[in-house]
Amino acid sequence: MLKRLARCIREYKWPAILSPICMIGEVAMEVTIPLVMKVLIDEGTSKQNMQIVVQQSLLLVLCALCSLVFGVASAFFASKAATGFAKNLRHDMFHRVQAFSFSNIDRLSSSSIVTRLTSDVANLQMSFQMMIRIAVRSPMMLTLALISAMNINMKLSLVFCVALPILVLALVLLVPAVFKIFDRVFKTYDKLNNVVQENVHGVRVVKSFVREDEEVQKFTGISGSIFKDFCKAERIMALNNPIMQLCIYGCMLAISWIGAHMVIASGNNEALGLGIGGLNSMFIYTTQILSSLMMTSMVFVMLTMSRAPLKRCYEVLTEEPDLTSPAENAVITVDDGSIDFENVSFRYSATAQHRALRDINLHIPSGATVGIIGGTGSSKTTLVQLIPRLYDVTEGCLKVGGVDVRSYDLQVLRDNVAMVLQKNELFSGTIKENLRWGNKNATDEEMIHACQLACAHEFIESFPDKYDTHIEQGGTNVSGGQKQRLCIARALLKNPKILILDDSTSAVDTHTDASIRKAFREEIPGITKLIIAQRISSVQDADMIVVMENGQIEAVGNHEQLLSSCSIYQEVYESQKKGEE
Repeated sequence: MLKRLARCIREYKWPAILSPICMIGEVAMEVTIPLVMKVLIDEGTSKQNMQIVVQQSLLLVLCALCSLVFGVASAFFASKAATGFAKNLRHDMFHRVQAFSFSNIDRLSSSSIVTRLTSDVANLQMSFQMMIRIAVRSPMMLTLALISAMNINMKLSLVFCVALPILVLALVLLVPAVFKIFDRVFKTYDKLNNVVQENVHGVRVVKSFVREDEEVQKFTGISGSIFKDFCKAERIMALNNPIMQLCIYGCMLAISWIGAHMVIASGNNEALGLGIGGLNSMFIYTTQILSSLMMTSMVFVMLTMSRAPLKRCYEVLTEEPDLTSPAENAVITVDDGSIDFENVSFRYSATAQHRALRDINLHIPSGATVGIIGGTGSSKTTLVQLIPRLYDVTEGCLKVGGVDVRSYDLQVLRDNVAMVLQKNELFSGTIKENLRWGNKNATDEEMIHACQLACAHEFIESFPDKYDTHIEQGGTNVSGGQKQRLCIARALLKNPKILILDDSTSAVDTHTDASIRKAFREEIPGITKLIIAQRISSVQDADMIVVMENGQIEAVGNHEQLLSSCSIYQEVYESQKKGEE
C-alpha cells in the first residue's frame, strides 16, 4: 500500500527529500548547543576566561540561527510536499473513479467515495507531513542526544537504560489498543456522510413530510457514535502523557542526585569525573531524549489514525473497473442503430441468485421506434442499460450494428448511444453549458434545433437570460418537466444512432409528449428510438412495443396486435382508459 501511494509524490519528490535533510541539520544544531554550553561553563565562566566566553557565545548564537534556518526550511518543504502529495492522491483517486462502472460504484458506495476523497486524504496528508519531519526528527534526536550524553559521562547515562524500556513498553501496549477503534471510526464516517448526502439531496422531501426531527436524531446518533469511539481512543492514548512525564522527571531527579554527588566528588573537575557544565548538558540531553520519545508516540498515534484511511484510499486506487475497452482491435465504428439481444440473461453481481433478465431474444432494426412497457420491477431499465454497456450481460450476446458491444471501444459505443436516464441530472452552470455535454462544439443553431425537437425552446426563451440562464446544482430552479426536456435536448445534440428515453417524459403533459414524439418521427427518422413509458399513449404509435414482466419479454407487437393478444397490455390499456374517462 505504501509503495502504491508513494507514486503520488511525483513532482514533489525533491521537497519530500529536502525536508528530512533540513530536519537532520536542525537536530544536529540542537544537539551541538549543549556541548557548546558545557565548554562555555566549564572552560569559560568557571575559569573566568572571557575569550572562551565570547567565542562560545558567538558559536552558540550561530548554532541557534542555523537551527532556526534549518527548521523553517524543513517546515516549508514538508508543507509543500504534503499538500502536493494530497493533491496528486485526490487527482489519482478521482481519475480512477471516473473509470468505474455502475457496479464498481455500487460496491464502494458514493458516500464512501466522497469520504475517501476528503477526510481520508486529509488524514494521510497530515500523516505524510509528520513522517517526513517528526518521524525523522525523533529517532535522529534520540540517537545523537544519547551518544552525546554517553560521551559526557557513561555512568550517568545508564539512567536512560531504565527509562527507555518503560516508555517503549507503554507504546507497545497502548498503540495496538486504538487500532481497532480507528478502523471502526472511519467506517462510521461513511454512514455519517451518507446521512448528510441523503438529507441535503432530499431536503424538499424531508420538509414536505416534516421529518426534520427524525433526520436530526439519525445524524445525532451516528455523530454520537463517532464521539464515543474518539473519546475511548483518546482516553487510552492519554495514558501516554503521564507515563512520559513520570520518566522525564524521574530521570531529572536521578541525574540531579547522582550528578551532584559526582560534581562534588570531582571538585567540579571534568577530568576527575563530572563538571557543572557537563551536568547542565545532561539535563538538556535528558529533555531531548525523552521528548523525542514523546514525539515518537505522537507519530505512532498519527500512523494509527492513518492506517484505516491508507487502506481505504488504496482500495480506490486498486479497484479494477468491471468494464473496459478491448485491449486490442477494438471496433471504432458503429455502422447502424440495429440492436440484437441473443439469449441474454443478466445478474447484478456474480453472487446474486436472482437473474434480473432471463432469456431475452429481440431484434430491433435500425431507425425503428420501439416502446417498452411493463410493471414496476419488470427490468425495463436494466434491459436498456445493457445497450451502452453500463453493465455487461451475464449470459448470451448483445449486438449493436451487428457487432457484440464488448468488441467496441467504450467511448465510441457510448458516443453513438444517447441515453436519458430515469433519474434526470443537470449540473450547475448555464443552459448552454448543460446542453454542450452532448456536444461540446455545438453551435447556437444546433442547440436551438435540439431544444425545438424536445419542446424546450419555448420555455427557455421565456427566461430573461434565455440560453444563458443559470441552472442550480441538480436543476432545482426548473420544473421536473423542464428538466426532462433539457436532458432530451442534450442527448439529441450527440447526434446518436440510438436514442434511449427511460421514462423521460413522465413529468410532461400529454400534449407536449405527443409533440415530442411527432418531432422525433418527422425530424430524426434514421435514429433508433427506444422509449420506456408507463403511459400507453406514449408508445402506441411505435413500430414495435415490447411488454416485459419479471425480467422476461411477455409479448412483442404493435398497438393493435397487443390489444388483441396480450392480456397484460389489455389490462394496462383498460385501466388507463378508465382513468382518463
